[in-house]
Amino acid sequence: MTLDTVKNAETTPDQEQPYKELGLKDDEYTRIREILGRRPTDAELAMYSVMWSEHCSYKSSKVHLKYFSDTTTDEMRAKMLAGIGENAGVVDIGDGWAITFKAESHNHPSYVEPYQGAATGVGGIVRDILAMGARPLAVMDPLRFGPADAPDTRRVLPGIVAGVGGYGNCLGLPNIGGEVVFDATYAGNPLVNALCVGAMRVEDLHLAHASGTGNKIILYGARTGLDGIGGVSVLASETFDDTAGKRKKLPSVQVGDPFTEKVLIECSLELFRERLVVGIQDLGGAGLSCATSELASAGDGGMRVHLDRVPLRATGMTPAEVLSSESQERMCAVVRPEDVDAFMAVCAKWDVIATEIGEVTEGDRLVITWHDEVVVDVPPRTVAHEGPVYHRPIERPADQDRLRADTPDALPRPAREDLLELVKTMAASPNLASRRWVTQQYDRYVRGGTVLAQPADAGMIRIDESTNRGVALSTDCNGRYTRLDPYAGAQLALAEAYRNVATSGATPVAVTNCLNFGSPEDPGVMWQFEQAVKGLADGCVELGIPVTGGNVSFYNQTGATAILPTPVVGVLGVIDDVRRRIPTGIGAEAGETLVLLGETRPEFGGSEWAHVVHGHLGGLPPEVDLAREKLLGEVLVAGSRDGMLSAAHDLAEGGLAQALVETCLIGETGARVFLEGDLFTELFSESAGRVLVALPRTEELRFTDMCTARGLPWRKVGVVDPESDSLEVQDLGRLDLAELRAAWEGTLPALFD
Repeated sequence: MTLDTVKNAETTPDQEQPYKELGLKDDEYTRIREILGRRPTDAELAMYSVMWSEHCSYKSSKVHLKYFSDTTTDEMRAKMLAGIGENAGVVDIGDGWAITFKAESHNHPSYVEPYQGAATGVGGIVRDILAMGARPLAVMDPLRFGPADAPDTRRVLPGIVAGVGGYGNCLGLPNIGGEVVFDATYAGNPLVNALCVGAMRVEDLHLAHASGTGNKIILYGARTGLDGIGGVSVLASETFDDTAGKRKKLPSVQVGDPFTEKVLIECSLELFRERLVVGIQDLGGAGLSCATSELASAGDGGMRVHLDRVPLRATGMTPAEVLSSESQERMCAVVRPEDVDAFMAVCAKWDVIATEIGEVTEGDRLVITWHDEVVVDVPPRTVAHEGPVYHRPIERPADQDRLRADTPDALPRPAREDLLELVKTMAASPNLASRRWVTQQYDRYVRGGTVLAQPADAGMIRIDESTNRGVALSTDCNGRYTRLDPYAGAQLALAEAYRNVATSGATPVAVTNCLNFGSPEDPGVMWQFEQAVKGLADGCVELGIPVTGGNVSFYNQTGATAILPTPVVGVLGVIDDVRRRIPTGIGAEAGETLVLLGETRPEFGGSEWAHVVHGHLGGLPPEVDLAREKLLGEVLVAGSRDGMLSAAHDLAEGGLAQALVETCLIGETGARVFLEGDLFTELFSESAGRVLVALPRTEELRFTDMCTARGLPWRKVGVVDPESDSLEVQDLGRLDLAELRAAWEGTLPALFD
């Protein structure tokens, strides 16, 4: 086979090229030819196709994502050391510490090959955190699947859970939280989002840029193979049409090796400590195409790369394949010439393969050779940062008004005598049942820094043993709420993640996101996306916390069926002493008062009750009041700081009934509850901005006086009763805790064991 060089491309302008098979449109291919003044070589075409893919270039979302930057205030921006556009967001949390965190998606690969798709999703987000100069500390996994009893869910869920656990456990990273949600729209298109958080000293921050003429480009980590080719340009940037099509995409799924990544992490951290790295980029989506073009584009010169020096694990690979491979566990570093020997020595110490593959040059060209023949000669910014930008048509879906008008008001409600049975039925429903079957496959406490983990409202990890400083994290999104009202739904996701962090006793400080939607070529999907972005950005302004970065995943649909719009929101909080964290389960001190903070209204649009009992979706989601959420967070943090709270649990899906079930079962303690008004609404409403807290008798007056003084509604709803083995609801009866536990914990094992 003749090597397609730049010289050859100049003399064969009419040679046909498979650009459509690589995911490029006619006008995109034409623009590439205009940029280069000739047809692209095979290697150049591969680079542009992966870097201009939806997954890498954000070509359909850029015009909307700009709203995040436009609405970020100077006060919010002052908290960030690195933000949107970097591998991960970084915030300064004081005392010389910085925290970096980010969420990413690995949706389509996890459908095609569940274990490796999920595993390499974890590996990729961990390397994003590592590339900022931080030690990865913990991971989280927001997951979504089709109906819990569907055959395909039984195929993909066990493999995905095993992949998340297998990779994270081998890395020695605790999994401190996440979500497992079931809905028919995710059938055939599960969502596998992964979040990682890391810590570093402020001075250890590293960015992805290739600066300094003469500096060397060193590729280190695993060898490059054929796995993952086409992962971002085809697999992640297309819809699924049928099962056969999904199977054909199997070679596009990367194969992970967590033991190699573990060594790569330790090797990289030593390189950072020794100040041997000028710039660094991990190799994930788009592989070397991404690493070389982004490093060169963000630097102050050009770059020359000798591609034939790349260590391979497959024979006969072409330059295009080497550039497009998404083989895992690889990093690309920019190193001063005088530091190369020391860099190589550290890599040798850790038995990590390291190869000098190029250097930073003068000018503004990225030149790549293959056995001394030039196969790529491009302006790097056109590859990495100047791809297509689409202003997709936007149109409010035709069924949106009908959906809103179909309120749950007329749905039959249970008789009073059936309410307790409904509590048990709801607790056993797939979206409310215990996630223990999932989380017991994860190591939640490895390395000894975990302070809170699922089933707590937020995960919490200690970052400084000398001071007990820590961070808390929570992710959230209710896709049904977002389907009913994308703007409010995104704010409700933000509000709950914010509330979960505050409920743990931490102060929320920053946001990341993973925006999962259907095809951007559908005007209705783009309306959902635009509304969700605006809702999230406006909500962050009101709460005063910045969006530091995130991910967009489009084309999440099978045929014409799009997933529920799912803008997953992750909130990071800081706590100065993890010993004052607030647990989720009530304790064993008799007579502690249960107090409900916030207001309860008859809000059932998109509720779990309407979904479980009636299969209904319609009306409006709960009202969101971010000023109230902010006040609630301040009260909870103050209560934690002053030792006034012995337990706290936020109210979300399933309402007060589910919060009571969980706080009793997690704390292994009974309670007596007394409610007023309409008991169905009191138990199952999903009004936002509510938290159930347990107060020691000595602190009850002080805490409630603080709530009253600050204008936060509260009312007593019960008492802790450690002598009881039941949850008793006045005038309704008792629910035996053992029976409740069997219902709550039995669902997922029955489905998936």
